[in-house]
Amino acid sequence: MACNGAGGCQSGCYKDEETTCDQPTTAPSETDSKSSSNLCIKCKLNDVVSGYGGIDEGRFCADCFRSNLFGKFRLAVTSNAMISPTDKVLVAFSGGPSSRVALQFVHDLQERAHKNFEASRDRSLPVFGVGVVFIDESSVLPIPSHEMEEAVEVINLIVSSLAPPRKELHFVPIETVYSSDSSDGKERLIELMNVVSDPTGREDMLLSLRMVALQKVASEFGYNRIVLGSCISRIASHVISATVKGQGYSLPADIQYVDARWEIPVVLPLRDCFAQEINMYCRLDSLKTIKLSTCPSSSINSLVSSFVTLLQEENPSRESTIVRTAGKLIPFHFNRIPEIIDGNVPLATRRRQKRYNLKSNESVSSESFCPLCNSPLDKSEIVDWSNHNNCRSSDTFYTSCCSSCQFQILPSDSTSMEKFYTDLPHSMVARANKVNNDKLNALREQIQDCLLSDGEDET
Repeated sequence: MACNGAGGCQSGCYKDEETTCDQPTTAPSETDSKSSSNLCIKCKLNDVVSGYGGIDEGRFCADCFRSNLFGKFRLAVTSNAMISPTDKVLVAFSGGPSSRVALQFVHDLQERAHKNFEASRDRSLPVFGVGVVFIDESSVLPIPSHEMEEAVEVINLIVSSLAPPRKELHFVPIETVYSSDSSDGKERLIELMNVVSDPTGREDMLLSLRMVALQKVASEFGYNRIVLGSCISRIASHVISATVKGQGYSLPADIQYVDARWEIPVVLPLRDCFAQEINMYCRLDSLKTIKLSTCPSSSINSLVSSFVTLLQEENPSRESTIVRTAGKLIPFHFNRIPEIIDGNVPLATRRRQKRYNLKSNESVSSESFCPLCNSPLDKSEIVDWSNHNNCRSSDTFYTSCCSSCQFQILPSDSTSMEKFYTDLPHSMVARANKVNNDKLNALREQIQDCLLSDGEDET
């Protein structure tokens, strides 16, 4: 029978008329339920931070949010053996939120290693070195001079304010991709970029030149790792733009944690972090960032970036889904740090590398690369050089490049192509010559048994 408690039972129970209801007659406080739902799911003590729109929106408090983001970074570093105690790391710093957080996390990692070094008795474990490089692209981009001067001051302040160990700072004009004794580097670079008329091609060409500049700085100053601040949001955009541009074969090379196809391996420790999380981290810790003025672009890269941002606003897991789907592609053999054989590296570090190092399928390994963007080439893109003995150097360079660079960057007419080839940095031309010589040597080895030696007759 229904409960006859005063004011009516609010529990929905059914009891005898003689029995009074022991349930509370008032509903639980809405304020209590709201405060409980606003607590951090990790510490259960502090209110959550919100407003950044990430996949973890409304889950962590400020402290747990910081530790969670740094945990992603540290897991990527340790699992992929990105940084060992004997390394000298160069952080590519653009001034944006991603590169700023990458610099901060690398600094935090170095600071912890330094404290452990100071606390140890024998001090046998060295602390890895850190340098910072800023590539000045004002010679080819419409960046106001006063903005660049302010950016230099801010970057100097950011790096100098970091606690010891000291970090060396390099300001490098992008025209240094030409030899240091070249006085016309800036003019040659401007003429080179002017030949590229397509907006997408100009962005891709500038990206290639930027990597060449980073490699040059790292090689000259003895760095053996280059850290990029590419996050999952940027990688998601690259996945789609590369697919649109017909770079499906080389796509797996660009989206891994490690890219050792370069002379100095490139690592992406923020690969699992979202741009929204990185922006929130900068706001929480008041990390200074800079943003240089550039003209709006109608390139494929810019359009895809806007499209992915819109997708992410509709569903916070879209970027993760894109990268996770692309991650099913088989990586190349160079998408891992070469096995450590240095006796100074702790045994635990070497074991961790063997355990977590990426297992690639050697059957898809490519030893041929585009001399312009350094993308691995598919077999269909590799030219048989036995039929190109009398070609001009510019024509040979054209046929050595991947189909995407041929379409987006390289000029179609022979006169412009000759001009483009003449203005290229020596390192790109040398890369093409090396590829061509390697192919000729490989061809010679294949037909070695059919060749006559100097002492043999033709009969």
